Amino acid sequence: MHKLKQQQFLPISLEEAWNFFSNPKNLNKITPSNLVFEITSEVPETIYEGLMITYKIKPMLNISTKWCTEITLVKEKEVFVDEQRKGPYALWRHEHRFEALNEGVLMTDTLDYRIGKSVFGWVAGKLFVHKKVREIFSYRQKVLEDRFKR
Repeated sequence: MHKLKQQQFLPISLEEAWNFFSNPKNLNKITPSNLVFEITSEVPETIYEGLMITYKIKPMLNISTKWCTEITLVKEKEVFVDEQRKGPYALWRHEHRFEALNEGVLMTDTLDYRIGKSVFGWVAGKLFVHKKVREIFSYRQKVLEDRFKR
């Protein structure tokens, strides 16, 4: 299993952070355009436990992959978790945590993922998957910094 943990301070209110991140439509705004990310299901303005979201994404070589995640935990203005139900990973669990601090919010992303047990999964991880995951989260950090700077 692989783990990525990233923290970012955003100079916004807890309510503003929650409203932005709990709206599934905003995922497009923080995903690199080269992934050709598209939400294919109807989504509400805010998440709820049990919400299933389907996507199409082109992570490499312009090959389209279908992905389905479920929102498995929601504690308003504190934490929510999405878990892959169908997609390219053997396991994908992404926790989004929010903590109000003086003059802003500390956002913590914790991602646990597993590619697969086969030799192909190991090779794919070494060659590009781990790097691509880090690039996506670095991109998000930069976009959020630009979007919410004061």
